[in-house]
Amino acid sequence: MAFDVAILSAPITDDLVKQGKLVAATRADIARSGAGLAVKRGAPKPDISTTEAFKRALLDAKSICYVEQGATGIYLKGLFERLGIAEQLKGKTKLLPPSNPAAHAVANGEAEIGMTQISEILPYAGAELVGPLPAEIQLSSVYPAAVGTGAKEPDAAKAFIKFLSAPAAIPVLKAKGLEPG
Repeated sequence: MAFDVAILSAPITDDLVKQGKLVAATRADIARSGAGLAVKRGAPKPDISTTEAFKRALLDAKSICYVEQGATGIYLKGLFERLGIAEQLKGKTKLLPPSNPAAHAVANGEAEIGMTQISEILPYAGAELVGPLPAEIQLSSVYPAAVGTGAKEPDAAKAFIKFLSAPAAIPVLKAKGLEPG
């Protein structure tokens, strides 16, 4: 399959560069997304300003959810183990399929708290971002772009990556819950 530009997660992009499917010299980090916590719009927002406050918020919640598969879900499972709260959360954790994102589940009342990438919370009007995970436990995902080695329009692809990396793109990225790469 031929393509001009790929925008993927960093591990996948780097693997495709190693396989010779993406041009290494064109790789540019476009955006970063941090993990955040969501509640139903209008619900009280728990304090998650520190790791201890985050732990308390999860332990005090009636129910929490996240998508089991994918980088964020895998990270959260390990985080709960490291924080020593995995056992206490088991009975109140709803593991979701990718077809039911955490913010969607929270908006529908399926769980009190949902955790996912901030950029995946903002599109749901019924969910509200409480904030990012505390810095010391934050998961930041990087999304680079690169030109495909079989690109039919490599110059246009390079120009597109340059456009996405330009200062003019920053307000759009921020509005979507992303930080510039």
